[in-house]
Amino acid sequence: MNAYSELAMKSDDVLRVELEQFRRQHRDLDEAIHALEERSVRDPLTVKRLKQQKLRLKDRIAYIEDRLLPDIIA
Repeated sequence: MNAYSELAMKSDDVLRVELEQFRRQHRDLDEAIHALEERSVRDPLTVKRLKQQKLRLKDRIAYIEDRLLPDIIA
């Protein structure tokens, strides 16, 4: 079972809590990436992995937001 099918079975209240957790993790990763990029000794592999993790979180955040606030065509 993938992460999105697990999210599909959760209640809206649980999704709202997870959404805030994912947003916090996304911000933390952004700060970590920024700190690593400012260091004089850079680790490009670590930065790349953190950016990939950040993108995965962004996708999950977008999925949850779409589920909680679906587009309504009027």
